[in-house]
Amino acid sequence: MNQEHIVKIAAESELEPARVGAVAALLEEGATIPFIARYRKEVTGSLDEVQLAEIRDSLHRLAELDTRREAVLKSLEHHGHLTDELKEAVDAAETMAKLEDIYLPYKPKRRTKATIAREKGLEPLALSILEQKGRDPHAAAADFVDPEKEVLTADDALEGARHIIAEIINEDADTRAALRELFAARAKFKSSVVPDKETEGSVFKDYFEWEEPVTSAPSHRILAMRRGEKKDILNLNIAPPEEEALDAIRSRFLKGNGDDTQQVELAIQDCYKRLLSRSMETEIRLFTKERADAEAIRVFAENLRELLLAPPLGARRVMGVDPGFRTGCKIVCLDRQGKLLHHDTIYLHQPEKSAEMIKKLCQAFQVEAIAIGNGTAGRESEKFMKEIGLPSAIQIVMVNESGASVYSASEAAREEFPHLDLTVRGSVSIGRRLMDPLSELVKIDPKSIGVGQYQHDVDQTALRQSLDDVVISCVNGVGVDVNRASMQLLTYVSGLGPQLAKNIVTYRDENGPFRNRKEVRNVKRLGPKAFEQCAGFLRIPDGDNPLDASAVHPESYPVVQQMAKDMDCTVSDLIKQEDLRKKIEIRKYVNEKVGLPTLQDILDELAKPGRDPREKFETFAFAGGIERMEDLRNGMKLPGIVTNVTAFGAFVDIGVHQDGLVHISELADRFVKNPAEVVKVRQKVSVTVLDVDIERKRISLSMKSAPEQVSTPPPEGSGKKRPGPGKGKKGGGQKGGPKKEDKNQPFNNPFADLLGKMKS
Repeated sequence: MNQEHIVKIAAESELEPARVGAVAALLEEGATIPFIARYRKEVTGSLDEVQLAEIRDSLHRLAELDTRREAVLKSLEHHGHLTDELKEAVDAAETMAKLEDIYLPYKPKRRTKATIAREKGLEPLALSILEQKGRDPHAAAADFVDPEKEVLTADDALEGARHIIAEIINEDADTRAALRELFAARAKFKSSVVPDKETEGSVFKDYFEWEEPVTSAPSHRILAMRRGEKKDILNLNIAPPEEEALDAIRSRFLKGNGDDTQQVELAIQDCYKRLLSRSMETEIRLFTKERADAEAIRVFAENLRELLLAPPLGARRVMGVDPGFRTGCKIVCLDRQGKLLHHDTIYLHQPEKSAEMIKKLCQAFQVEAIAIGNGTAGRESEKFMKEIGLPSAIQIVMVNESGASVYSASEAAREEFPHLDLTVRGSVSIGRRLMDPLSELVKIDPKSIGVGQYQHDVDQTALRQSLDDVVISCVNGVGVDVNRASMQLLTYVSGLGPQLAKNIVTYRDENGPFRNRKEVRNVKRLGPKAFEQCAGFLRIPDGDNPLDASAVHPESYPVVQQMAKDMDCTVSDLIKQEDLRKKIEIRKYVNEKVGLPTLQDILDELAKPGRDPREKFETFAFAGGIERMEDLRNGMKLPGIVTNVTAFGAFVDIGVHQDGLVHISELADRFVKNPAEVVKVRQKVSVTVLDVDIERKRISLSMKSAPEQVSTPPPEGSGKKRPGPGKGKKGGGQKGGPKKEDKNQPFNNPFADLLGKMKS
């Protein structure tokens, strides 16, 4: 543990060094973030998971910087460049960029124009010119003419000298720092279409002639332009005004106004165009990409959290339906633990036969709810189920099936159902997703769930880390029934992982259900450290010890037992009787290991042992009679569910197999900077249809209470085009007028052609 790192992180995060040091020590010991956040509050001062993750990431970043610093020092020493002054500068570098600037002049490099000029003996001439003492550069250059070294004229010598000066300027750390600051503050994105790629790249037409400042460019536009460049559709440049950049260099290197200064001026222009501008553009590209990635990953993570924490229906006997027309609807019947009992197929074009089969299956397997996937034929299947006369007690629920096909083809699905068709596996996933979304969704790669924004364009390592953090947080926040959980779900429990999760399932299969948490210690290779990390997050309902069903950690059982003893009752009595709990004076139980935060958590758990933090399940119904895009009319007010939140708006499922877009300007009657302030994934909303483009499969929606303009279809045969939203007198934009960065973009959907790609 590096104490300097602790102090630096403490200063950056405005925390006491002792708290940061405690977190670093726990992480070094192998503690997980959920464990530290939940069971080590006294040590960290009750830091939450977000703060803990930031400390972890900062420790990793500083460790990487130190590793690079050691490599740089080793290289400098190996090549004989290392001096006390240089070592001091390297040790003082606080960022990777500063470290690389210091190292650049000494970094082994390929043969450059400056290298070749030095080989020709032109460095003394270059240094003399750079001093700018009024000497005649042409006269001085004549002394360096040497045909044997391919310096045939004084102009050849001056050209070589300028190359050396250009490299000196390029490698000057202060100049690079100034240019870096200028690029960050004044650079602009400028994109244009590659000649003859207009038709092929129509999806990027909004960027065929586009310009905006780096400082204000949003994540989704940065990633869109980069994608267009990668596909060879767009040319993309990032630079500040050239004269400003040249002036920043001139102020450091121009000292006079003689002929030698003119040579330095030429070298400055060459340096900027050939070296510095390219180098700085590369850096600003990396910087803006990291910024765009961070925002896109944040949006993805927030959406994923909402989806994972969707309210569960709970342990019910469920019929799962993977709808379809031609191949039929795959039907499965599951017991209350999600075990497959039966599977079959019905066809919507055989209504009488299918209705009879559904009724028989519901009766035979005592079905309590029907989960219908929201894909093709989903609404038709829902309508069919509601019209065949099933008992009113049976809930019929549309389920978002995103990722179900990915699960059905996965190794986990093949292992569980090796002899079943992919569609049958998908039906099982749909049914289980209604019972417990979290338990089922952890089996799917988060990137396949469909709540991301440019997820394939961002840094995949950073994305994986962030999404894993979210999944781990959700799984441990809810808790896991160790006797019912799948291997995939157990994998995300604090302190476990794939192998220990598999060992738990194997032990469970061989020995039956766990009766208490102590028994978990018998699992192969699950040692004391792993048990410490996982025990509090594993639940055993109806086990030997009532505390095993709660989030109270086994290490705190003695405290609870002492409380019960002092109250002259049992632990079960404490759980059942509120009046007993109110009599407990928790300060009495504070000791060197257990403080007030943990004691308060214990009391909360005794009040509601093993409580599920997720919201209560509520049914939702789409508007009747609206099943296809063709059924939509401008001005319709419809119920919907938010399926994805992006930086430019929210996608809403209104039950027509194609999500509509509520652009950020249509989310509320006020200005909205961040859509997440207004909506979240799974939120039930009321929307108004603004525009429907059946050919391009685009639906524009509004959540405003009273849209300023609602388009209506023109009279048939009028020859007039249907006006799009915002095309009227007032434009329907956000209050305060359109943002400057949105200038020249269509109001209803500034990224219309990208939406289909994103959703796919």
